[in-house]
Amino acid sequence: MIKEYKTIQEVAGPLMLVKNVDNVTYNELGEIELPSGEIRHCKVLEVDGSNVLVQLFESSAGINLDKSKVRFFGHGLELAVSEDILGRIFSGMGTPIDGGPELIPEKRLDINGSPINPAARTYPSEFIQTGISAIDGLNTLVRGQKLPIFSGSGLPHAKLAAQIARQAKVRGKDDKFAVVFAAIGITFEEADFFISDFKKTGAIERTALFINLANDPAIERISTPRMALTAAEYLAFDKGMHVLVILTDITNYAEALREVSAARKEVPGRRGYPGYLYTDLATLYERAGRKENSKGSITMIPILSMPEDDKSHPIPDLTGYITEGQILLSRELYRKNIAPPIDVLPSLSRLKDKGIGEGKTREDHAGVMNQLFSSYARGKDAKELMTILGEAALSETDKLYAKFADEFEKKYVSQGYETNRSVEETLDIGWELLSIFPRSELKRIKPAMIDKYLNKNGEMR
Repeated sequence: MIKEYKTIQEVAGPLMLVKNVDNVTYNELGEIELPSGEIRHCKVLEVDGSNVLVQLFESSAGINLDKSKVRFFGHGLELAVSEDILGRIFSGMGTPIDGGPELIPEKRLDINGSPINPAARTYPSEFIQTGISAIDGLNTLVRGQKLPIFSGSGLPHAKLAAQIARQAKVRGKDDKFAVVFAAIGITFEEADFFISDFKKTGAIERTALFINLANDPAIERISTPRMALTAAEYLAFDKGMHVLVILTDITNYAEALREVSAARKEVPGRRGYPGYLYTDLATLYERAGRKENSKGSITMIPILSMPEDDKSHPIPDLTGYITEGQILLSRELYRKNIAPPIDVLPSLSRLKDKGIGEGKTREDHAGVMNQLFSSYARGKDAKELMTILGEAALSETDKLYAKFADEFEKKYVSQGYETNRSVEETLDIGWELLSIFPRSELKRIKPAMIDKYLNKNGEMR
């Protein structure tokens, strides 16, 4: 029998103190019944003897300290799961909001799942094709990897996220592929964009969407990515699927964490974020990966907008420590109408070498990738020199590199948000661009590969 308590001592913002409580544990779910009969929900944040500090999911307005009742359920926040979650849209609390029927759950899972034991992890090694050249060709995504996208305010990370969710696939596998998409603290307009884009393209059929709006409570923002990861763990490790998890925007999640921390009067860390921000982010990111003796996997792309485009801000900084690289969006490229505006030089996928080559992508992938990186970096340097000293100061070779940098941005990086390129097309475009140079400049590709993929005139076969 569930006990009721009428011992609410104090309400301060989103927090409430309840006294003389028995057998209540951290993270336990509860509800508050107001004198009017209205029900509101809460979660246990802290237990001190018989005193319990709870966090309210809804507003604290109208709670009467003497007449309101509190009940605790004996379990934490749970998500009802079955294979029917694919094709459905949920709120940040896991409630269906698409007007469809209620789910008949196969089981209910606690959303605070644990990170994968490092001893049980399998090394990521299989290529995932996103259809985006700047990622597939140069910063390859590998199954089981955590590869964040660092964006800035106003940059088109929402379009890029929708494109990856639409196009991503594991090549050469018949295994089921699913996408779990969590939108955290977004506007009505962005929510409408994601829902209509997924429905229009049919991607909704293999996707479970969790949408938390900017006007929803902060506590829901904290639960949304955990709901999504719980759904992903069920699909991956219970149903053997390859699951791609896209979380956007982690910055909104961290802001909600800061809001709750401030309400609890905790000592702030860098920029006012709680000192445990690193640990908290790790509890999310480390739930991705591959397990031994499991067909399924979770690959994660967290998206975060860097405040003031600052890479050293605590959120991107700590994310970089936990994850395996980053894809960086550039405001400069965005102003040049390059879409998607991925800046390939500071971007990095630490596992790219494990997912490319013969049998995975193509035998020439590593050489073409290294040559493109090298040539683009030299081309950018040549363009800077041209700006300072004028074109006349450049050698003929430097002029070639400057021309290559422009062509590379236009043809290779800028492909729009509707184009889905296979990795072969991406590599072929790379060879076409490298044909600008004389053979003597292609120092990072094996001669046998040059013979196979370029003819004597320097043009692609």
